[in-house]
Amino acid sequence: MIDFNSQKQHQEVVVALDIGTTKVCAIAGYKNEHGKLEVLGLGKVNSEGVMRGVVTNIEKTVRAISEALEAAERAAGVKFKTVHVGIAGQHVKSLQHRGMLTRDNNHTEISQRDIDKLISDMYKLVLPPGDKILHVIPQEYTVDNEQGIIDPIGMSGVRLEANFHIITGQITASQNIQKCVERTGLNVANLVLEPIASAAAVLSEEEKEAGIALVDMGGGTTDITIFHDGIIRHTAVIPFGGGVITKDIKEGCMVIDQQAEKLKIKFGSALAEEVYDNRTISIRGLKGRDAKEISEKNLARIIQARVEEILDYVVWEIRRSGFEKKLIGGIVLTGGGSLLNHLDKLTAYHTGIAARIGIPIEHLAHGYAEQLSSPVFSTAIGLLLKGIGDVEEGKIRLEESAKEQHETALEKVEGKWLEKFFKKTKEWFETEPDSGF
Repeated sequence: MIDFNSQKQHQEVVVALDIGTTKVCAIAGYKNEHGKLEVLGLGKVNSEGVMRGVVTNIEKTVRAISEALEAAERAAGVKFKTVHVGIAGQHVKSLQHRGMLTRDNNHTEISQRDIDKLISDMYKLVLPPGDKILHVIPQEYTVDNEQGIIDPIGMSGVRLEANFHIITGQITASQNIQKCVERTGLNVANLVLEPIASAAAVLSEEEKEAGIALVDMGGGTTDITIFHDGIIRHTAVIPFGGGVITKDIKEGCMVIDQQAEKLKIKFGSALAEEVYDNRTISIRGLKGRDAKEISEKNLARIIQARVEEILDYVVWEIRRSGFEKKLIGGIVLTGGGSLLNHLDKLTAYHTGIAARIGIPIEHLAHGYAEQLSSPVFSTAIGLLLKGIGDVEEGKIRLEESAKEQHETALEKVEGKWLEKFFKKTKEWFETEPDSGF
C-alpha cells in the first residue's frame, strides 16, 4: 500500500479511465520532480456493457466504472472529482482539411494566438448529422507561399495556411460515455481518442520523428495511428479485435466462450509454424459429455487465419496513408491482443515491415508495479499522461473557469430579464384604468 500523504502533498492527482470492450481500467497518478509518472492507484474490472468500443448497456458500464474507480481510490487514498476518459470505436473517422487565416498586421510576428484562431476555425466545419470533432491536429503550415513549415511562431507574414488532420466521432457515443461517468458522481475533464493515448504511453519522440505505425489491438477494435516527423499523419479504426479471434476458436473447436478465451490465452499462437510440440489439449465436455481434444497446431491455424485478415486491413490503411515507404520505426503492436504468442513475427512476415511489442514503461518512474508493464495498460497510462499534460498546461482549469463565467453571465442575463419583466408587469397592474371604458 502506498503512503499517499507522505509521498505527495503539493501535486495534483490525475485520474484516467479506459472504457474498453473487455475491461474497464481506472488509473491515478502524478508526475514526480524528474518528470516521470508515479502511479498511485489502479482498478481493473471486466467490461460487459461495451461492444466494439461503444457503450451498449449503460447500467452495466456504470457498475464497471464504479468498481474500477473505487479500487483506484482505495489504492491512491484520495477521492476523485474529475476523470480523463478515452473514446474509441468504429464510429471514429478522420479527414484532411486546409485552413487559411489572413492577418491584419504584417509587422507583428505570428503568435500562438494566430495558430489557436486557425485551429478553432476548424471546429466550425460542417459535418454529417450526428458527428462531432474530437481532435484537430495541424500537419504543416504555409506562410505567404513558403511551404512545409512545422512551427510558424515568430515568422512574419500576412497569410497563414495549414493542413489539418481532423478526427470525428458520433455525438451519441461521447454522450453515452459522459452519461456513464456522471452517473458515478464524477465529471469528465476531457475525451481523448484512445489510439492517440496509447501512442503517448509506448512510443518515444525519436520513433515518432522517424515514422512509425502504432497498432493497438483491443478486444473489440484494432486502432491504427501513423506518425511521421513527430506529427500524427493518419488514424483509423478496424472493427475487429481479440474478440473475433475468440469467436473463431469457439466455432472452430465447438467450445463455449470461456473455454475459447482460455485456449487463446494459455495455448494460442499467431504463427502455426512456431508450434513444434503439437500437444493435444483436452477440453472438458458439457454436463457428462466426453472431453474434446484439439491439437495445438490446429488452434494456431485458426488464430493465424483471423490475425492475417486483421493485418490485411492494417496494410491497407498504411498504404492509404501514403507513408508506407516512410516508416523507419516499423510497426509497434500494443493492447491486450498483442499478448498473443509470436504476433510480432507474424506481423513482420505478413506486412514486410519490422514489428515489435510496445509496453507502456517509457514514462513510468522506477519501482513501478510489475503488472503495469503489460500492453493491456497502454491506453490507460497514455490517458493519464494526456490528462497530466492538460492540467500542467492549464487547459482543464481554463475550460472550467470559462464554463463558470458563461454560466454566471447567463444567470445575470436571466436575472436582468426577469427583473425587467416583473417591473413591466407591476407597472401594467398599477396603471389607473382608462376613463373611456
